[in-house]
Amino acid sequence: MCLNVSEIEIQDLMFLRNRVINVYAKEHTHMAEFTPEKCKQIALARLDIVHKWLEFRKKSQNKLQADYDFVKLHNTSNSHLFEILGKISRGSLHRWYAMLNETEDYTKLLPQYKYSSVNDYRTVLNNEEIKIFMGLLLHPNRLSIGKAIALTKYKLKEQGQNFIPADITFRRYAKWFKDNNYDKWILARDGEKALSDIVEPYIKRDASLLEVGDILVADGHKLAFQVINPFTGKPCRATLVGFLDWKSAALVGYEIMLEENTQCIASALHNAIINLDMVPKIVYQDNGRAFRAKYFTDDKGFTELGFQGLYSKLGIETVFARPYNARAKVIERFFKEFQEGFEKLLPSYIGSSIQNKPAYMMRNEKLHKSLHNEYIPTIEETIKMIDMWLSFKNSQPCPNAPDKTIAEILSRRKRQNIDINTLDDLMLATEVKTIQRNGIRFLNCDYFDERLYGFKSKVLIKYNLFDLTSIKVYTQKGEYLCTAERVTETHPMAKLLGDVKDFEDYKQKIVRQRQLKKKTFESVKKYLKTEDIKLLETQMEPAEIQMPFKSDSKRVQTLFKNNSEKYEYLIANEPNNSWITEFKQTKEYRLLYEQDFCKNAKRQKLYRTC
Repeated sequence: MCLNVSEIEIQDLMFLRNRVINVYAKEHTHMAEFTPEKCKQIALARLDIVHKWLEFRKKSQNKLQADYDFVKLHNTSNSHLFEILGKISRGSLHRWYAMLNETEDYTKLLPQYKYSSVNDYRTVLNNEEIKIFMGLLLHPNRLSIGKAIALTKYKLKEQGQNFIPADITFRRYAKWFKDNNYDKWILARDGEKALSDIVEPYIKRDASLLEVGDILVADGHKLAFQVINPFTGKPCRATLVGFLDWKSAALVGYEIMLEENTQCIASALHNAIINLDMVPKIVYQDNGRAFRAKYFTDDKGFTELGFQGLYSKLGIETVFARPYNARAKVIERFFKEFQEGFEKLLPSYIGSSIQNKPAYMMRNEKLHKSLHNEYIPTIEETIKMIDMWLSFKNSQPCPNAPDKTIAEILSRRKRQNIDINTLDDLMLATEVKTIQRNGIRFLNCDYFDERLYGFKSKVLIKYNLFDLTSIKVYTQKGEYLCTAERVTETHPMAKLLGDVKDFEDYKQKIVRQRQLKKKTFESVKKYLKTEDIKLLETQMEPAEIQMPFKSDSKRVQTLFKNNSEKYEYLIANEPNNSWITEFKQTKEYRLLYEQDFCKNAKRQKLYRTC
């Protein structure tokens, strides 16, 4: 019988055959050495059934009929050999017996398939097609498999290739590559961080080798709920900086501020040391800018001057985590539990990202918006609620010792009886500043004391981040000079628009200026002649501090800026007005118009006590 097969069809068949042979010809030796376990199981089952067949034949005189009976019994049974081999024939039994050649070598009965190892895959795709397809599939823009297949087929057609593999062929190859080269798949499509977080093995650390207070883990957490900004009165997301004890997994110290800065971190560390009643040996912390501030670590300028950071003063070793490596900090797990168990219970919860924001913040959610509670806590209220939640958290089993609670593990710490005053003194930071005409400029504020007047040199200042109302000033040799107070700003028009307090502040500052100027003149007199002194005295301005208030107009006036303006107007125009008598009985009148009121009041008080 002659088959009508064209020459083109024969070439296509030979082309497909050559593709498979060419792709795996180099790996043939390696594939022959590899034998899957399933094939070994089949070969052993074949050896067993040959032995059973030979024993069955010995019991019968008619060998041919015995062969058919044995095959029929096997194919209708539910034996273990039938589950592996399935249905067999008489010819299979004779073929397997001949392959053994009167030996017990089961490897001769192995199925003669082309086995591929984990690094090999049988496919009709050639190297060029694989190169184009994987170049698209491993692109960092993460193209979908379907889109990569479509683009690959289009490029092959543009190159003039007649045979285009089917979509399922590409998909099977993509699945095999992902399953057996998952590290390359993730690195190429998702990046190095995804490789580190998803594929790379992680290190397990044994927390049972630690003691309470050995290591504190510090990090900042942006709160997922809103609080009232104490400066603007508007809702905002504050930052919680916490210090977690590694052994007990307890948050031993924290602080809430509007942003993660040096003052917030120092306050959290201060609270942690007081609550623990001990100084930790190591602080394992974030690699952020605030944590690496010179207030905490050694800075080159401070090292040259002989001063060290806060941790060095307290005898604490510092260890910084690798950037963008959240799994290295155990406090991240605490923040996750904090968000799930505390933040989501508050009505002002807004979510940490767009994906997990609550329903009332979505568009067109009128029902949820109408049912939502608009309560937003202040920072003080938030601290009280967090303290209540921490008491609940500490009553839960400790992750490092499941048979005991966090509070029980925390109670094992060795207390050091920390003196709060000594701790505050140790936490004073030091900087070098130059004295200016308004004193010392620090943190966008001026600090002044009369002792600094006349100095124009560098000094050392020590400050406490918990109380910035004053700073301590020392010479470069370490001699104490003074405690400079923060200078407050003055009302621009205290006499006319300000209240009594603003006007008194203005008068005191004027008096201080005159006193310092007079002090300078007195000192200079010792170095000048008598004629020069007289010349200086004539040039000194009279110290006229209190000036009478001027009335704005002679016409009838009904609106006044303050009571003093009204009093001046009525004295000049309506001296018999009853309001004048009432105003003279007030404390404001006595402060403004009776100079000896304070002295008389003190004398009367002293007289009454006597």
